[in-house]
Formats: sequence, structure tokens, C-alpha cells
Amino acid sequence: MPGGRLTEEDRRLIAAGLAEGLGYAELGRRLDRPASTIMREVTRNGGPDNYQADRAQQDTSTRARRNNQPQPPAPAPTDSSYGRDPKAVQEFTESFTDLLVQQGLPRMEARVMACLHITDSGALSAADLVQRLRVSPASISHAVGFLEQQGMLLRRRDPGERRERYVIDDEIWLRNLLASLQMNNALIAASRQAATLLGPTTPAGDRFDKSAELLTFVSEALQQAMEKWREHLTTRAKP
Repeated sequence: MPGGRLTEEDRRLIAAGLAEGLGYAELGRRLDRPASTIMREVTRNGGPDNYQADRAQQDTSTRARRNNQPQPPAPAPTDSSYGRDPKAVQEFTESFTDLLVQQGLPRMEARVMACLHITDSGALSAADLVQRLRVSPASISHAVGFLEQQGMLLRRRDPGERRERYVIDDEIWLRNLLASLQMNNALIAASRQAATLLGPTTPAGDRFDKSAELLTFVSEALQQAMEKWREHLTTRAKP
């Protein structure tokens, strides 16, 4: 980032510029900073109408001291009765998390998924996830809500238990594919509607028509793959 971290003088210039009615882009040019940096600074410290340089400087220093405090070591995995190398498991967890992020999952959701995957039970409570990932309960709640919508985990409460557990099972990716299939079919319907509306012989209509054809091929392939997988599981289960 040009210029490094914002200084106390930078914050005074921001406050003065806001009082003049300057926008984030102009303030960024004056301070040689991206407009997004100025926007984050102002938003985090009271907004355009309540931004105060002294208070922003003090709050930033407080946050920096808090973040520099040493973090407690991450707890060891509970499922450690198979002679696994904890370091190797940790390294794999990190690489698997990165892979899920590359596939499109937000990082927090990817961390939850990786944590559940390496647990032999495939089930953890919110408190377990908070402890293992060292994040806030709100972060876990948001991530779990997203993953549940995608069909990537389930909520369960065992008889006599008060706390819910978040569970993955052997059909996790099958449910995820089913959710993808449903979304794909919705896109097919929308594309066909657009082609009719715009006219299939027009450039825009033809584009939507071709999109519908491609998505139809994808849906058919996904459906066939799921059917073959179910047949494979049936054959595999036979003695």
C-alpha cells in the first residue's frame, strides 16, 4: 500500500478533508492512498459525520496492541488415537482449506469444512469450532448458515443433548452436487425465458439460447454422475 500505515497526521488531513466535503477518491489522491483505504478508515472510525482524528488514532493503537498479544496455542485434535502426526495433520488442514477457497468457498466457511473433515466423528458443536478455530461464535454461526444452505453440512441434536452439532457425512458432496443441479436448472429456465423474450435470432437472444444448451448438457451429466454413484454404492455394499 502506498505510504504504509496511516499516521496521526494522515488522520488529521482526512478529518480536515471530510469537513471540506471531499470524497474518498480526492482524499486518496491527496494522501497518495487508495480510495478504499480511506473509506475503510472512515467507516471503521465513526463514518464521515463523526470521524475524529484523535479518536481514530487512539482506537487504532488500541487495536494494534490487542492484535499483538500472543495467541494461545491451538488445541490438539481430539481424534488423535490413530497414531497420526499432529504437524502433518495441521499442514494438510491448511492446504485443504486453501483448496476449498480456490474452489469458491469463503475462507471462514472453508476453515469450518476442513475442521469437520479431519474429525473422525464428522461432528462438532459450535463451541468446539470456536475453540479449535479460535474465532468468535458469530463467525461460526455465519459460516454454518452458509454451508447449511449449500447442503454441505447438517444440524443434529442427539436425544438428551442441549447443544446442536454440525455434521458432515458420506453424502456431503452428493448433496452439494444436487444443490448445484438445482441452481443450474434455474439458470436454464431463466436463459430460455430470456431467449424467448429477446428473440432467439437476435445476438442477445442467441447468446442466452446457447447458454441454455450448454447448461442443459451440464445438468444431464451431473444427473448421470449421481445415478452412477448411487449404483456404485449399492454394488460396494454387497458382501
